Amino acid sequence: MNKRILYAAVAAVVLATGGYLVLGASTSPAPASTFVLLDGSQKTTADFKGRVTLVNFWATTCVSCVAEMPKLVSTYEKYAAQGYDTVAVAMSYDPPAYVVNFAQTRKLPFKVALDNTGAVAKAWGDVQLTPTTYLVDKQGRIVKRYVGEPDFAELHQLIEQLLRQNA
Repeated sequence: MNKRILYAAVAAVVLATGGYLVLGASTSPAPASTFVLLDGSQKTTADFKGRVTLVNFWATTCVSCVAEMPKLVSTYEKYAAQGYDTVAVAMSYDPPAYVVNFAQTRKLPFKVALDNTGAVAKAWGDVQLTPTTYLVDKQGRIVKRYVGEPDFAELHQLIEQLLRQNA
């Protein structure tokens, strides 16, 4: 009997939060951050409101990061025209010249930011491990955090669900 009550309570919470808990996600607001892009321009977290955005913390020395990058590129190319964006944030210990070289030689189509001071990683939960990836909905809420390479089939389903939602 207690299990039924527990299941009913969980189901009620899941329905009330739009299903995000089923996906193992929180709905906390994305931290206010300024991303310094490779071209010297800046974007803020607020600039991405109205778009589903993937924020990926990575490093050129991270084997898993390098391995997942083609999948991040194909995900971006698949959904960009539908209101999806990606920001790849290089960790503070990654030499900027390496990041620029990586982005240019692999023709990364999305925004690449340098986190020279580590302030962005700190704001996003004191990110230490790479890759760490956050998926942010159109309202600017973090709905999923991945440590390590995401399950891209699951990620694509979640992106599609979020793209269908109103801003």
